[in-house]
Formats: sequence, structure tokens, C-alpha cells
Amino acid sequence: MMKEATVLIVEDEPMTREGLRKALESWGAGKYRFDVKDNGFEALEYIRNHADIELLITDIRMPGMSGLDLVQALKEKKQGGIPPVILISGYAEFEYAQRAIHLGVVEYLLKPVSDCKLIEAVERALADYENRVRIGLMEKIMDPVLIDASRQLGGAGDAVAEAVRYIDEHLPEPLRLKDIADQVHLNPSYFSVLFKEQMGITYSDYVTRRRIQRAKELLVKTKLPIGDIAQKVGYIHVKYFNKMFKEYEHCTPGEYRKQNQTWPEPKNIWKFP
Repeated sequence: MMKEATVLIVEDEPMTREGLRKALESWGAGKYRFDVKDNGFEALEYIRNHADIELLITDIRMPGMSGLDLVQALKEKKQGGIPPVILISGYAEFEYAQRAIHLGVVEYLLKPVSDCKLIEAVERALADYENRVRIGLMEKIMDPVLIDASRQLGGAGDAVAEAVRYIDEHLPEPLRLKDIADQVHLNPSYFSVLFKEQMGITYSDYVTRRRIQRAKELLVKTKLPIGDIAQKVGYIHVKYFNKMFKEYEHCTPGEYRKQNQTWPEPKNIWKFP
């Protein structure tokens, strides 16, 4: 079971700090852990030792280390990015907002902050973050050969384009070359040559890569057993699926899942050295 994600609140004023925490705990309904720190130095040390910070909410004006200095310190030590940041300030000064934008802060709120505005900002920040994590995950697991093939698809003829659509929609099925050639009303030999010419990849290699790609998506996004995933992408025998997966990804499906697993939802995986 994955550890719950943390929202870290950094605020030197006790009443404001507790007000923020209570408002967010009521909103979060147990979905997040809300930790608090009263200065930037403690917050920096805390974040160094916790890889599950999904959102940082910090005041700007604090003794010793400002909220902006805290964000700057995080960016200088980042590995894979920092959590989204909401800055809170009682000072509506342009240079603060300007530097916040430069540092990539996602929200900038002025005191006094109403519960409604706070929660709206938190929801936007978390939604933006999780969307970025999903996009990053898909970029990470996408097969570069399939990316090149998809670019070729724009210039492919109707027969090859129809074949690709059929393959993608029927991955659990046998997908023999002859059957697909019949589907697009072409001679199998001619279809094979045409597919390679227009897609830059053989028919057999394309089908295998699409199956492995879909398997990777299911491995990192679901809890489905590997045997079920094998069947969903067109492999009757799980041993053969494991063999083909390792041939293309240089690891077993189980190892791949452990390395890239994100369910039940994407979480922050950045950390300090």
C-alpha cells in the first residue's frame, strides 16, 4: 500500500498556520496528510527527508529564510522537479510576484486568505501537478520507435492507416498479417511491403511493440495480474509474453511494474541527493 501524500504548510504565525491546517484537513477528508513547519530551515530539512511532498504552501515573509528563498533552495537541489508551490503573503509587492513567477510558483495568495480561495488554489495546484505527472509518465514509457511510426502515419495511404486503426482496436486478437491484409483488401505480400515502406517498421514489429506498449500502460496504471495483462494485449501464454517483454524492455513485466508503478494515483517522486 502506498504511503499517503503530504501537503506541507510553512508559516511562522501560529494562528495563521493552524487556521490553514484546519481548513485543509476539513477539505481533504483524510486523503492527504497535512504537516506544518514554522520556518524555512525546518521545512527544507523536512523535505530533504520526505519524498512524498505533493504540495508546498509557504508564507513569503519569515525570519531567517523567506518562502521565496525556500523555493530557490529546493530548485537548486532538485532531482526530477519540485512539488508545486502556493505562496501566501501579506505584502502585495510586485517584486515578490515577479520572483515567484520566475521560480515557477503555481499560485500567489494575499492575506487574509479565505478558506474558499485557499481550497480553490490547492485544488488547481494538485490537479495541475497530477496532470504533469501523468504526461511525464507517458513520455517516459512511450516507445520511441512507435513515436517515429506515428509520425509516418500522417503520410500513409488509406489502407495502411486503416490497418493501424484496426490493430490498435483489436490488440487482444490474433492479428495475423494475412487477416489484416484481407481486412484492407490487399494481397498479403504487397501489404507487408507497403506497411514497411509507409511506417518505417515491419508489420510484425509494429504489432509486437503496440502490444508491449499497451502492456506497459496497464502495468503502471493498474493492479491487474500479469497473466491478465498478457491476455488483454494478445498473448495466450504468459511465458511467451514475459519472453517478448524482456526482449523489448530488457526487464520482466514484474520488474517494470516495480520500477514505474504509480497506482492508485501519481505521486511526487522527486528527492534530494
